[in-house]
Amino acid sequence: MSSMQAGTQMIKLRGSSKGLVRFYYLDEHKSCIRWRPSRKNEKAKISIDSIQEVCEGKQSEIFQRYADGSFDPNCCFSIYYGDHMESLDLVSSSGEEARTWITGLKYLMAGISDEDSLSKRQRTRDQWLKQTFDEADKNGDGSLSINEVLQLMHKLNVNLPRQKVKQMFKEADTDDNQGTLDFDEFCAFYKMMSTRRDLYLLMLSYSNHKDYLDVDDLKRFLEAEQKMNNVTREHCLEIINQFEPCPESKQQGALGIDGFTNYMRSPAGDIFNPEHNQVNQDMTHPLSHYFITSSHNTYLMGDQLMSQSRVDMYAWVLQSGCRCVEGCVDCWDGPDGEPIVHHGYTLTSKILFKDVIETINKYAFIKSEYPVILSIENHCSVAQQKKMAQYLTEILGDKLDLSLVVNEDPTKLPSPESLKGKILVKGKKLPANISEDAEEGEVSDEDSADEIDDDCKLMNGDASSNRKRVENIAKKKLDSLIKESKIRDCEDPNNFAVTTLSPSGKPKHDLKKNKHEEDVESGEDSVISKRQNRSLMGSFSKRKKKGSKLKRTPSVEEGEDDLNCQGNLGRASVHYNKTNRQKKTMKLSRALSDLVKYTKSVGIHDVESESSWQVSSFSETKAHQIIQQKPVHYLRFNQQQLSRIYPSSYRVDSSNYNPQPFWNAGCQLVGNYRSEKRSLQVNRAKFSANGNCGYVLKPKCMCQGIFNPNSEDPLLGLMKKQLVLKIISGQQLPKPRDSMLGDRGEIIDPFVEVEIIGLPVDCCKEQTRVVDDNGFNPMWEETLVFSLCMPEIALVRFLVWDHDPIGRDFIGQRTIAFTSMMP
Repeated sequence: MSSMQAGTQMIKLRGSSKGLVRFYYLDEHKSCIRWRPSRKNEKAKISIDSIQEVCEGKQSEIFQRYADGSFDPNCCFSIYYGDHMESLDLVSSSGEEARTWITGLKYLMAGISDEDSLSKRQRTRDQWLKQTFDEADKNGDGSLSINEVLQLMHKLNVNLPRQKVKQMFKEADTDDNQGTLDFDEFCAFYKMMSTRRDLYLLMLSYSNHKDYLDVDDLKRFLEAEQKMNNVTREHCLEIINQFEPCPESKQQGALGIDGFTNYMRSPAGDIFNPEHNQVNQDMTHPLSHYFITSSHNTYLMGDQLMSQSRVDMYAWVLQSGCRCVEGCVDCWDGPDGEPIVHHGYTLTSKILFKDVIETINKYAFIKSEYPVILSIENHCSVAQQKKMAQYLTEILGDKLDLSLVVNEDPTKLPSPESLKGKILVKGKKLPANISEDAEEGEVSDEDSADEIDDDCKLMNGDASSNRKRVENIAKKKLDSLIKESKIRDCEDPNNFAVTTLSPSGKPKHDLKKNKHEEDVESGEDSVISKRQNRSLMGSFSKRKKKGSKLKRTPSVEEGEDDLNCQGNLGRASVHYNKTNRQKKTMKLSRALSDLVKYTKSVGIHDVESESSWQVSSFSETKAHQIIQQKPVHYLRFNQQQLSRIYPSSYRVDSSNYNPQPFWNAGCQLVGNYRSEKRSLQVNRAKFSANGNCGYVLKPKCMCQGIFNPNSEDPLLGLMKKQLVLKIISGQQLPKPRDSMLGDRGEIIDPFVEVEIIGLPVDCCKEQTRVVDDNGFNPMWEETLVFSLCMPEIALVRFLVWDHDPIGRDFIGQRTIAFTSMMP
């Protein structure tokens, strides 16, 4: 630690040009790595909390760009940090220095992960206070004047009257009133200023106006206010011992305002049910009865055209709970007989298939023991397919052996419980009627689900101008697809309350249906024949014929000459004519085929098979069409087998679609990109409800029986549930991240918006009033009420906004599954 704090001169490698020589050191609080020189000044730091992994040697993609022999591998290491796994790639002058940093950082990371939440928060707060004090101490004399404190108040978003600040300043200045605050005095001043009025009033009301809660007061508060059952006096004493900072109060069994605030700020005061931090659902149902968290094009760091492919992205998604690594192994023939992974027809970088499988083998079951589905997107020759099968078998070993899996009903998929520690290969399978001696055979290739559209293929020529052209085409086509499938956001582009629309553009539930349609969609027609179920997908593998309820709009493949591409984006590279797309086939090696058991990839019109052991892939637009036109059939279909939804090939920017409509229809594998946007936050909330193990059990009505998720009364007269939320207060809300005026800007005017994300009939938003000029401790004390038909599938999203005369700025969000909320 002392060596790291003293600092080390190292080379920082970048993607281009030569490396930069910088001086790296661990700060005095052991909370950040800092470096100099840097134009970022104070912001040139990486917090230890944000570090995801430290890798020795030349493993990162940046190191691969340098020729062998450029650097001694013993001197090289990479630090991966932040939500997007950015890498800091460093070369030290000796192997000993590199080992010091690698060992020290891993030690610090382990200490942080072992800390309980309260001490972690306390440490973070202490570090933040020290940092804030140092930054406010402009002249560096180790104390703050009243003017420095007033400037700091504005920076912290506090709009207290000047007189009030001066009064508290005077009270905190205990050393003979020197007119300045040293660090300890500043901490006392900050505590005075940050006492929460809402908690203080709450404490007074439960303590009969004492300035502390005794054991009986605390017990009454927990039962009456927090709705906790079976609260014992012993439990209340434990709380006092853990959270009360004053030793005398602790001895007397009293919880003062600071202890009470500590308790309410701890995980014990969180709205999230702590039992949901572990697996809490029945894991013995068939796989088709679960939502399964899925990634898409896992290997890409950014967009679909030119971004970097990185092996460690597999480690990242698997450790964050992902169980279906989608579009993951996008395999192509590589040099020297070695299959490679990259996004075909693009300029994304390439990685070795073998390296990918080794990474998956290493990280598959670190965070969750439930099965991983490995999606093989196969574009390889038979020779390299055999090499793929060899690597899968040799590297994954027993994880692929499904011979001992107990499956009570062979017509259904096995359960996550029975498949613990197993990896399922999802891919094409040779037909059963092929000769047993055949080493290879032909299979349909029409489910190359991630096949990039012809217009989105980068070929030769100037990549930068080519890329811009492709992105413009893709954007137009995506807009066209969204219009065509009538996907609309009701209020604004960020809104997730998507209502299924009829051809007229009005919400579907406003239209009168004929009696037969109403009966089937409402669930009264309880028997849907197998023929109907099988024909469901057939009707979507081609355009609807005459008599279709959906008005025919021109296909994106028809007309639209302005979107057609010439030159470098010509169609010469396409192996198959569009009119012959249905007949597209490929050669498949038996060795690879034999590794596929429960997760056979099929195309949409293969759905007529009655087997449950298959995965049907749908593009987001195709799935939206089905949800609009035959929601009941689709729900029934998803009770038996797995459905995979993949993003439109026109999402070249790796933007995400809204997963909720697909979950409403029972689709299991709803794949998104990793981009830290709203869709990912919604996805994370969904899977947090079951210990983030990657599997969430669908509501019972989705696993058996039928209902129409698009109906106004989906569960036929079942009593709605009421959600009553009291929005009390906020503390220390930051200014919007992209505030044009930065720290010097106006104090914010916050309000809270609550959004329900679920069945269309349940989707809605409510918001509190705006509190003017207070980002430090705004009080709302407002009650919002929602009625829900199916809370079991609903997510509740809290957003904090800064009101602005010309709009609003985003401050923060928390999304949580309804089922995980504590009263």
